[in-house]
Amino acid sequence: MAISKVDPIELAVFKSTIHSVAEEMGATLRRTSFSPNIKERRDYSCAVFDGKGNAIAMGDHMPVHLGSMPMSVRTAVDALTLAPGDIAILNDPYGGGTHLPDITMVLPVYVDHEKSPLFYVASRAHHADVGGMYAGSMGPCREIYQEGIRIPPVKIAHGGEIDRGILAMILSNVRTPVEREGDLTSQIGSCRVGENRLRELVAKYGRKKIAGLIDELLAYSERLMRAELRKMPAGEFRAEDVMDNDGVTDKPIRIAVSIRFDPSTASAAIDFRGTDPQVAGSINAVYSITYSACYYVFRCLLAEDAPATAGLMRPITLHAPEKSFVNARPPAAVAGGNVETSQRIVDVLLRALAKAAPHRVPAASSGTMNNLTIGGIDPRNGEPFAYYETIAGGMGARPTADGLSGVHTHMTNSLNTPVEALEYAYPFRVRRYSYRPGSGGDGKYRGGDGLVREIEVLGDAQVTLLAERRKFNPYGLSGGEPGTTGRSIVVHSDGTQETLPAKCSVAMAKGDSIRIETPGGGGWGKPTKANK
Repeated sequence: MAISKVDPIELAVFKSTIHSVAEEMGATLRRTSFSPNIKERRDYSCAVFDGKGNAIAMGDHMPVHLGSMPMSVRTAVDALTLAPGDIAILNDPYGGGTHLPDITMVLPVYVDHEKSPLFYVASRAHHADVGGMYAGSMGPCREIYQEGIRIPPVKIAHGGEIDRGILAMILSNVRTPVEREGDLTSQIGSCRVGENRLRELVAKYGRKKIAGLIDELLAYSERLMRAELRKMPAGEFRAEDVMDNDGVTDKPIRIAVSIRFDPSTASAAIDFRGTDPQVAGSINAVYSITYSACYYVFRCLLAEDAPATAGLMRPITLHAPEKSFVNARPPAAVAGGNVETSQRIVDVLLRALAKAAPHRVPAASSGTMNNLTIGGIDPRNGEPFAYYETIAGGMGARPTADGLSGVHTHMTNSLNTPVEALEYAYPFRVRRYSYRPGSGGDGKYRGGDGLVREIEVLGDAQVTLLAERRKFNPYGLSGGEPGTTGRSIVVHSDGTQETLPAKCSVAMAKGDSIRIETPGGGGWGKPTKANK
């Protein structure tokens, strides 16, 4: 590869500057959004792309969003002619999306009457409801048509003006239109902030210099990844794991992967052959999810300051058989593929990597986002509400340290909703919010503990769960013990308790509580007497 003519200091400054654009977009979205899921939990992502659609900067947001977002940008650019001031909107999982609640907006950045955009900016946010059979749009559905409104690439803004017809169509299909409109307009605002900052950047550097810096940034990312792949042992490393079930039958679902490293060419090939076919339930993963999980895992091999660009995946190929569980096709339901299957894909990839680099890979983390949605009529104002949250678990123990407790890991990077915000926004009372002692696996280094989150509903409500690791424990590594599985329990107002399936939707009466006990992480290394 040719030696770069770009000054390395200047490249480092540019890398940080372009990253700050994505970060500022995210901060804008967070500050101006309406829903607790975006404002408090930060369930969103923003990124910057060059004029060819290559990712050149990603905010420090949600890995499951960021690895897949380039495919949504490509889908929008291929489907639409985006003029200055236009903004595309889409959420189709089969068009680069993840699941229907994740709505993406794409804005082209033109400078000085250029005929084509110099950049694209994109924001993606998880909306707490996009219609469908279940409040929160995250239920145990059987086909995608039941999961909510499916938006192909269309323009939500033309020449800087919002298309009120498109907006009305979306808002007419959701349970909480005021909140949705607020969050959608916040996404539009975040894109426009990114557009303004990139124009300032072009004014500072000039088009020619910008083009050279972008090319070098992509090449630099590629060089970093190839340098890491050269260190890996040659050969093929296999692993597999299973999902508990799909919520329709109780049959476990197998995910299998092989990773072949070729240090002589500084490349890697990932192959999911042997994975089970797509299933009847709503935890199928589309290709973009699988790609995103691979992007995340291999990005984790690099130093923290490595630029997250499209260049990282140039030395890596991915094969996911069509109509398999990790490359589902319509009309498969996919709501849980984004949040649950993505985590298991990471578990399987890390298990394979642990065979190649055993002293670099942590044990399995909780392996589920413990998706909880609650919907109904708010008795305080008579209006519909839809609450959505993922609940953290234990981090897997690392080869040099214990795992953290009560933390979101891997494909999610969100926060737990603060109790005060939760009780203010919804007709709930938080009865318990604590660590789950002893749920982490034992080992030379212990897995982190999960959480206990118990919420009382102050009015009749429908409660929906999409969760995992209720049957099969998060694995330990190098002799470490597995983490404890999770549990979901309804505590009725009369004190009786009912254990719920991992994937279900149930009616709860005023005064009932839902208690989620999340899994702990696996341990790393054989336990010592000191651990005991």
